[in-house]
Amino acid sequence: MSITKHNWTKEEIISIYNKPMMDLLFEAATIHREHHDPNVVQVSTLVSIKTGGCSEDCGYCPQAARYDTGVEGNNLMSVNQVKDQAIQAKSGGSSRVCMGAAWRNVKDGPEFDQVLEMVRTINKMDMEVCCTLGMITENQAQRLSEAGLYAYNHNLDTSEDYYKEVISTRGFEDRLQTIENVRKTNVTVCSGGIIGMGESIEDRAGMLVALSTLYPQPESTPINALVPVEGTPMENEKPVDIWEMIRMVATTRIVMPETQVRLSAGRMNMSREGQAMCFLAGANSIFAGDKLLTTPNPDVNEDMKMFELLGLKPQKPFTKVAQRPTIEAVDSQFESLGEKPKWTRPSHTIEKNIEASIKGK
Repeated sequence: MSITKHNWTKEEIISIYNKPMMDLLFEAATIHREHHDPNVVQVSTLVSIKTGGCSEDCGYCPQAARYDTGVEGNNLMSVNQVKDQAIQAKSGGSSRVCMGAAWRNVKDGPEFDQVLEMVRTINKMDMEVCCTLGMITENQAQRLSEAGLYAYNHNLDTSEDYYKEVISTRGFEDRLQTIENVRKTNVTVCSGGIIGMGESIEDRAGMLVALSTLYPQPESTPINALVPVEGTPMENEKPVDIWEMIRMVATTRIVMPETQVRLSAGRMNMSREGQAMCFLAGANSIFAGDKLLTTPNPDVNEDMKMFELLGLKPQKPFTKVAQRPTIEAVDSQFESLGEKPKWTRPSHTIEKNIEASIKGK
């Protein structure tokens, strides 16, 4: 069995990415079979528990308040609303619910307490539960862990070098600090990025260097293809070619052999044949449901038809990591500290983000 390497260089990863396609696929598929059942795919459902109104300027995101994208914002969902969504997801074959809130960072208070109750509720349903809530402190990560959180998602988005061409309202180091805070608990890490934002192959390799040199490597890594949304600074970016996606999945599988590689945003533009090639290349997780936060996604019934056609089976919950017990709020060892951390606000500007903001007004 191949040994997980934690000192990949950008040059090594670029060399892998640029291999002849048949050689790349064979190597990735071989490594995939060493570490995973190639006929099992983990299915997650993404629920937007608080949509729109985000203060960040991420160039790809239709939820940024400064861009006019037509996204209708909503306040934080209730626990019962989320439970209903989880019941529906479970009946559709999902083993995990990932809750996303359009926040820059978690703030202690009633809303975070409500999210903690959502985590407890879903964990008691014997489903894996993941959250993506922005930057979090160590104490906030501990409180999520006590509630029964299985995974925390915090994407690096791209390479450290290209990051400042995409986002100016937060720093790359804050992404790494949040992952480090999560690693101080027993919660698993989910972290990946987006391709198709105008980045180079060198940037894609740089992102994989940042992810693969983490110790341990993330338990799951979403690979997103940019879905250009009108009103965002990246509305005119050219859609990612399926072969680029296959190369990125295969390269990720080779440098991160034990990680679950998730086909995330962009599947609406992929044929069944293209997705099958991604599964062969090492993808073993998808987001199901007709929407990923605000962008369209294949219907769950279509996914199940594809699974049947390819002989794939949904992964059962807690296959990779055992279920965490749910600790009720009254029994928690970690209390709200009312923290006000000083997360980074870089001083640089991004011209196309500014232009989209002005246009949005």
